[in-house]
Amino acid sequence: MKKILFAALAALCLASCAPKPAQIHPEWTYNSVVYEVNIRQFSPEGTFKGVEVQLPRLKELGVDILWLMPMYQIGEVERKGTLGSYYAISDYKAVNPEFGTMEDFQSLLDAAHAQGFKVILDWVANQTAPDHVWMTEKPAEFYERDAEGNAIWEYDWTDTRSLNYDNQEVWWAQEDAMRFWLEKGVDGFRCDAAGEMPADFWLTVMPKLRADYPEAYMLAEAERENLIPVFDAQYAWELHHLLNAMAQGNKTVQDLKDYVARDAEKFPCNFRLSFTSNHDENSWAGTEFEREGIYANACAVLCATLPGSQLLVYTGQEIGLDRRLAFFEKDPITDWSPNDYTCFWKKLVELKHNNPALAAGDKGGAITWWEVPVPETVVAFSREVKDNQVVVIANFGKEPYNPVFNIPGVTYKNQFTGELVEGPVELSLAPGEFVVLSK
Repeated sequence: MKKILFAALAALCLASCAPKPAQIHPEWTYNSVVYEVNIRQFSPEGTFKGVEVQLPRLKELGVDILWLMPMYQIGEVERKGTLGSYYAISDYKAVNPEFGTMEDFQSLLDAAHAQGFKVILDWVANQTAPDHVWMTEKPAEFYERDAEGNAIWEYDWTDTRSLNYDNQEVWWAQEDAMRFWLEKGVDGFRCDAAGEMPADFWLTVMPKLRADYPEAYMLAEAERENLIPVFDAQYAWELHHLLNAMAQGNKTVQDLKDYVARDAEKFPCNFRLSFTSNHDENSWAGTEFEREGIYANACAVLCATLPGSQLLVYTGQEIGLDRRLAFFEKDPITDWSPNDYTCFWKKLVELKHNNPALAAGDKGGAITWWEVPVPETVVAFSREVKDNQVVVIANFGKEPYNPVFNIPGVTYKNQFTGELVEGPVELSLAPGEFVVLSK
């Protein structure tokens, strides 16, 4: 197999951060890792208590922000499946009795804070259940309606009804409900389908919330430039689909380079929540192993190391869960025994925490792509801030790749094996394998 000599880093590609936008991210967010908690499937009980008893395990994993999937009271009218959708809410200020009581929620929140976690809630502002309290308490104009006056829904969300954002009363009702939970001590929100609502809603409401809760973290399930001023992070949907396509052989490393340059220009200092799975992908598109096969871990490494990225871990990924979790039924994970995947994700979280070059937003290092003679199927780059440098090489090809790593006078640490690497040394990467070195 041909051996490649890396004598030095190549030219710098476009990935540096433009001037900081108006908002300033809370200091604690830059190296934070988000963990999405699917409460229903997190334990056989599927309750707040079932999550609370596992906080020490999550602490050991090293994650920082616990994103709780919607835990509000959900509707019964036109409910899907046996238990219904978390995203068909009937009361924003009440908890789903399936999960426990308000006191149980507060106990979980307090225990999480005591162990150093931040807790954000999944905010569903686009629609409610057909039997939401607003359907009877608020005027008809609160909901979008057809010519016959019937409240309508989007897509196949037949268990919901769409709120009318032409009516600014809806805006202030949403703000009031969000304040209810901020006053209880939650640390922010992941805003579901944020791009479905007019940007003016978020641009108006979010600054008012931030004025009173400046340390709150706001994450948008969107990928829109007009939301940059008021959200700390937005989903990296384009990257997600690109990594899937690279794993399937339908996109190239050059496509990845083009994306990174384009994204740096569009979202200069916004955090980009990067992921190989989440509740939507797992339940409807399939597990990361279905979509990315042997390249799944390499894709996760890129999610942790590309510029701007804030890493997401979804329920079960840390044990290599290889099945789709049911969405409207009870389908609990019952065995959380640690394994090789636990070790992988723990090291990935440590990598994010311990290397300032990988910080999200404007504090992370610019990217330097390693150019020819790197094969077109290999991702190879470095990022550097002050004295910290991280080197990433990942083989997305079909053949082994055996580079000789040789940067004179510098000793690196392999972040996944712990061994020291001082050039020249021959590396051996089978398809789907990767190496992450740091100094």
